[in-house]
Amino acid sequence: MNLVLFDLDNTLLAGDSDYEWGQFLIARGVVDRAHYETRNRAFYEDYKAGQLDIYAFLAFALRPLATHPRAQLDAWHSEYMATRIQPMITQAARDLVKRHLDEADLVAVITATNSFVTAPIAREFGIPHLIATEPEIVNGEFTGEVTGTPCFREGKITRLEQFLHLQGTRLDCLTSSRFYSDSLNDLPLLEKVRHPVAVDPDPTLLAHATAHGWPVMSLRGATP
Repeated sequence: MNLVLFDLDNTLLAGDSDYEWGQFLIARGVVDRAHYETRNRAFYEDYKAGQLDIYAFLAFALRPLATHPRAQLDAWHSEYMATRIQPMITQAARDLVKRHLDEADLVAVITATNSFVTAPIAREFGIPHLIATEPEIVNGEFTGEVTGTPCFREGKITRLEQFLHLQGTRLDCLTSSRFYSDSLNDLPLLEKVRHPVAVDPDPTLLAHATAHGWPVMSLRGATP
């Protein structure tokens, strides 16, 4: 069985869906600009530096989901997809995904960003599986809490192992495993798969990829 995994933010997308969801809420007047923008930016900088407290971030990021009905959130998300996400999807990214969908047995997005934000994005790419941080839902509405292990850093390995167990296999039993990512935060999982690929990598990942002979590519220009 061949497995292909894609990180989402700054890998398949030319931007960060979690950060842009926060900026969309600010622009829509859903959250207070002065308070939310400062914290959203600070968390994003912590993420890029590899210093994010994932539970503190999730307490912040999931709160707006708990304060609005699901129907309203879904309507906002449709607008967010059109105005924020579609411009971040390159043809090169679509072509790469299509190639692997045609060739691989299992293709999944694996992302720290919560599944409310990312499930429609995975569907836009035609990717059948999503492994993401899961916000808690009670009676069809979000509670603002997270359920299970956040899909972040070593948590991505835990969540991948759970996913593969449901598929009746394990990572070490696969014929091939490939993971595309841009981020130093994904080094734990990149080091687990057989074929790690650095995509428009941050400086730390670029240095690591170069030192270890990993392929480095870009989805911001021509089709790979």
